[in-house]
This record gives sequence, structure tokens and C-alpha cells, in this order.
Amino acid sequence: MAKQIRFTDTVLRDAHQSLIATRMPIDKMVPILETMDEAGYHSLEVWGGATFDACLRYLNEDPWERLREIKKHVKNTKLQMLLRGQNLLGYKHYPDDVVESFIQKAIKNGIDIIRVFDALNDLRNLKTAVKAIKKNGGHAQMCICYTISEIHTNEYYVNLVKEMEKMGADSIAIKDMAGIITPANVYSLIQDIKAVTKLPIIVHTHATSGIAEMTYLKAVEAGVDVIDTAISPFSGGTSQPATESVAIALEQFGYNTGLDHTKLKEIAEHFKPIKEEFRKEGVLNPKVMDVVPDTLTYQVPGGMLSNLLSQLTEAKKEDKYEEVLREVPKVRAELGYPPLVTPLSQMVGTQALMNVISGERYKMIPKEIKDYVKGLYGKSPGPISKEIKEKIVGDEEVLNVRPADLLKPEMKNLKKELGDLAESTEDVLMYALFPQLALPYLKKRKDPFHDVPVQNVTVIY
Repeated sequence: MAKQIRFTDTVLRDAHQSLIATRMPIDKMVPILETMDEAGYHSLEVWGGATFDACLRYLNEDPWERLREIKKHVKNTKLQMLLRGQNLLGYKHYPDDVVESFIQKAIKNGIDIIRVFDALNDLRNLKTAVKAIKKNGGHAQMCICYTISEIHTNEYYVNLVKEMEKMGADSIAIKDMAGIITPANVYSLIQDIKAVTKLPIIVHTHATSGIAEMTYLKAVEAGVDVIDTAISPFSGGTSQPATESVAIALEQFGYNTGLDHTKLKEIAEHFKPIKEEFRKEGVLNPKVMDVVPDTLTYQVPGGMLSNLLSQLTEAKKEDKYEEVLREVPKVRAELGYPPLVTPLSQMVGTQALMNVISGERYKMIPKEIKDYVKGLYGKSPGPISKEIKEKIVGDEEVLNVRPADLLKPEMKNLKKELGDLAESTEDVLMYALFPQLALPYLKKRKDPFHDVPVQNVTVIY
């Protein structure tokens, strides 16, 4: 009997987040949802990441309503979201009561599988989320954030998986946010993980470095259960490999994908003109489609590379690009090898940029880096350089507790602050995560003729 390989399609979340900064509105999705539901996918990734932020900031959409609308049309296929552990969908730690309430409402509104990760692979920051997922009947897909360093060996990842299984994981995802896991490395890592657990294994990567299809083939040969792909119009570049192409290749090797290629063609035809619209409007920057082998050298995600270039261009220091890229691995090593995933990728990149532009290393230090060194994000994977720690925080105390243990419950106070603007717990959660965006949105909803400007705040994807 042919081995079955299941597919999660990312076009409704990560693919358009990667290529068009999460700008696809719900009305572009609805007409094709029922076809997607019939295509034979394991799951559809539809929510999480930057979708919540972008719905409020750019699309004038209620992200909860988006989820309910998708659920209305997708009756058979599991809906999946990405959650940043104790950070939820924001960029800081939230109290346990906010995390518990958010997960309960996410599942109630239609999410089946919650892929949950912590930027530092600090399992303490996943504890509350996993408990809440299990309590509310969801599928807890626990992530290992894949990165490469002297700390991040196969043994390190295998030990994480063992602990995740004890915590109640229903499946394990290898989340390669930078597209740096090579075919040889994915093969050996999956074999080692399969030797210690019977849990389903999922691999998520990006096509940025040009090797993703080969990585998926070796992952399948090693026994992976599910892979993340994107329907062809929104595949490639900083997105995932194309669903149709990978499926055809695997089927010719005798694997059963369960996918209906007639339906896949219909889905692709729906998204082709949508991609062209974004291309014509300039939302789809051609640069995101480039193959960037430097990703493998510097282990820097594609989005981080373009962000660094943009910052240097603004500072009229484009000639320092290579120097900054060489500085990134040094900073990362000194900070205990944090994986380069939001928000750590932006933090490490900014510190490297400041080190180069100021002409003196650690002369300028962002608040976020100070907080990280103090332990406010969790435990660093490896030891932070003693010399650098002294430069950044001096003799200030470094926390050893779970960061959220320092936070008081917030839901009651948030509800009180919103008053009659909140029509539901979902509204309170929207405000908890993005107060600067939720407040004007909720005010405008209450009084559509009253124009409330959105406060200008920094967006980090």
C-alpha cells in the first residue's frame, strides 16, 4: 500500500503573508473556499501570524468575522492557525487569562489545529497555550523553531520533541521559517525524531534559498506525514513550494497525496488573476520572488534580508549591506543563538545594523535587546556572552522565571476599559492584542460616520 503524504495549503495565510504582506481580503477567498474544501487537503492554514494585525490595519475587517466566514464554507477540511505561544499574535507576552480566553474563542470560532511555537524554543512559554488547546478540544501541533548553531543539534531537537510529547502534543511541526533546512539535514532530523515518537511529523519551509522541493522530497523519504505547500500562483520566493508540482512529483514516486488535481487547477485559476492584481498595484514586489542562496550562508530569513536592505537604504548606507550580514551571525552567537524568527529576527537584525552604522559594537542597544538579555522573552538557547551581557544590562538582575509569571490577569480590566464598545469577548481580545488598532476600529463600527484615525505604530511581521 502506497505511503500517504498529506498537504497543508498556506495560500490563505502564510503564502500571501510572505508575498504580499498579508493584504488579501476575505472577498478574494470566499468564492473558492468550497472548492478548496473538496480538494483533499489535510488542512488549510487560514489564520494567525500577521492576519489579525493586517485585517484591522489595512483591510478594515474583523479578523474573527473572517474566521467565521471561512468556517461557514469549509465543512470537511480542518482549519489551522499559527500561534506565537504566550505572545499569541502580538509581539509581547500576555497574561495567562488572555491566552486561555483567546484560544477558547479561536477554537469556538472555527480553528481545529493550532500550530504553536516559541521564538526561543522555551517550552515554559508554550505551557499555558497547550493546556488551553487540549482543554477546548483543539489539536495541539507543537513546533520546533529550526535554526543552525553549535547548540541546535539533532539531539537538542529530539529532546525538545520528547518534552513536547509529555506536555500533550498531538503532532510535531519542524518550522523552518528561514528556508535553511537542507535535504540532508531534514532527512537525518526526521529519522532521529521518528526513532523517539509515533506522533505525526510536519515540515514547514520556505522556497527562499532554492532548495525547498529537494528538502520536501528527502523529508518524505525519511517518513514525514504532512508538508506545507502553496497553490502555484502564490508559491515560490519567500512563500512555500507549489502544491500541484510537489504533489505530481511525489505521486510519480508512488506516494498517495489524496489530492484532486482537477480541483487544484480550479483553485490555481481562481488565484492567478488575484496575483496579477497585486502585481499591477505594486503590492507584490518582484524581489520577494528572487532565489537568495545567501539565506543558507547567513541563516537569515528572506523577509529579514529585505528589511535590513530597506533600513540601510533609508540611512543611505547600502554599501554596508554585506558587513551587516556578516555581523548578524556574530550578534546571534553572542546572544546565545536565538532562532531568527519574529520577534528575535528583527531584534538581532536591528542590533547588527546599529553595530555597523554606529561604528562601535553595542554602542546603541534597543530596549527589546535589553529585555531579551534580562530574560523577559524567556531563556536563551545557549549562554549569552558574559562580556556582552555586562555591556547591555550591567549588573541588573536576570530573570529565571517564566516571563508570564510576572503578569497579572487582564481580561476584567480590558473589558472595563472598552465599556460598551465591546460587544463580545472577541472584541476584548482584539483590544488586548492590538489596542492602537482595535480602538479606532471598534469606535468606527459603533459610529460609521465618525472617522477615527489609526495611530501610527510600528508593524513587525
